[in-house]
Amino acid sequence: MNGTDGGAHGREPQEARQPHAPRQPDGPRQPDGQREPDAPHEPPFASGETGIVVGPRLTAKALAADLALDAAALARLEGPRLARAAAAAPPRRRVLVVGVERSDRPNLMARARAELLRSRHDVEVATCDVGGRGKFENLNALIAAHGGAGGFDWLLAIDDDVELPRGFLDRFLFLAERFGLRLAQPAHRRRSHAAWRVTRRRATTVVRETGFVEIGPLSAFHADAFETLLPFPPLRAGWGLDAHWAALARERGWPIGVVDATPIRHALRPIADDYRHADATAEARAFLAARPHVTAAEAQRTLVAHRRW
Repeated sequence: MNGTDGGAHGREPQEARQPHAPRQPDGPRQPDGQREPDAPHEPPFASGETGIVVGPRLTAKALAADLALDAAALARLEGPRLARAAAAAPPRRRVLVVGVERSDRPNLMARARAELLRSRHDVEVATCDVGGRGKFENLNALIAAHGGAGGFDWLLAIDDDVELPRGFLDRFLFLAERFGLRLAQPAHRRRSHAAWRVTRRRATTVVRETGFVEIGPLSAFHADAFETLLPFPPLRAGWGLDAHWAALARERGWPIGVVDATPIRHALRPIADDYRHADATAEARAFLAARPHVTAAEAQRTLVAHRRW
């Protein structure tokens, strides 16, 4: 059953700034501390919201919300049913996973690699150290080292600080293909750094078709999108690139969206600590100046909510 999502299920626990949401100037705020959507000087590509869950109160609130959502999914037997469905469809796919690993910081890349390689699909995982290059410069190099993305059915770009649920890839690809998504991401758990409300896990849906998919911490690209979206622009931080992807998807009529049934946690360490926010914002402004992109308000929309597969 499909339906239009009526909005967020409760206010999201948020505290500090997340890298895909540049710091905004002082100005009017709503009672919950969020930026007013019409605040002056706000970059049109920025969420204008905070997204890092820190502090005892907010952490406890987020953990309680995750426990409630997990319990509801368990009561519906969502996990076992989804695992059975994903064991049968789609046909075995070729998947290339690329990521940049910070060897000088704590990271979860080895754990993520092990989880991804558990999949029944044909998965190749390629990672590299930062090496003085930007994220998307490194991702392009990794893809090029495999002779390009041609021959793969899916490309996944993953950060090195993502905690994946067990059985992630089979279930994620099953749902992405079930609803024809050409660009997809897993939802964030409530205790996860997420600047965009639309990307946080919802209680009653398995997949939501949205107007936006983030540049990270995990982005998935169907082969139909390769010609349009690859190679990635040689950006260092990449802010605003997801707003451009969303506009291209809209122009081409691609369904894109968030998979709520395979939520991830992105909260291992402080984020955006390897570049200046002012530089990332300036890079985004320059990149988007002559390119189509969605606004923050458009990015936050859920277009269709799927409650079962």
